[in-house]
Amino acid sequence: MATLTAWKFDSAEGADNALATLERLQRQQLVTLIDGAVVTWPSGAKKPKTRQMHNTAAAGALGGAFWGMLFGLIFFIPLIGLAIGAGMGALMGSMTDVGIDDNFIKQVREKVTPGTSCLFLYTANAVTDKIQDEFKDQRSHMELVESNLSKEQEDKLREAFGEEPAEATPSA
Repeated sequence: MATLTAWKFDSAEGADNALATLERLQRQQLVTLIDGAVVTWPSGAKKPKTRQMHNTAAAGALGGAFWGMLFGLIFFIPLIGLAIGAGMGALMGSMTDVGIDDNFIKQVREKVTPGTSCLFLYTANAVTDKIQDEFKDQRSHMELVESNLSKEQEDKLREAFGEEPAEATPSA
């Protein structure tokens, strides 16, 4: 099962540092990084900067539409008019179908502020205890906001962004 997580860091560099660690763990086959995005919000900046982790043509990538919609829901709703806000509300309803609910959006919006960063990951096959060991010294500088996706939600997410559902791996 794939998982969508958001990791909030207490520095603008924290998300980039964590991503570098996770990419190293992926090379060790301790996690599969399907896709992700980094949000950095330097102190004094009016809004955060975002960038997608993978090329949108990569297999399994969620695509710019997904990340754009998610970041629009999280960071820009307070700045736009009611008519656009209502349209975003409809989009938010469709995000709920794939495991992203109002609580997830609210938590991230409240926690990611100037001087912080956030790493959004779409992952699979995580060896949790090994990953926890790698981040044990950083736990006081990071916080996890998590939304687990069921197989059905993962398929809906892929379908919503024009991808074929993941094929089941035959058991040996």
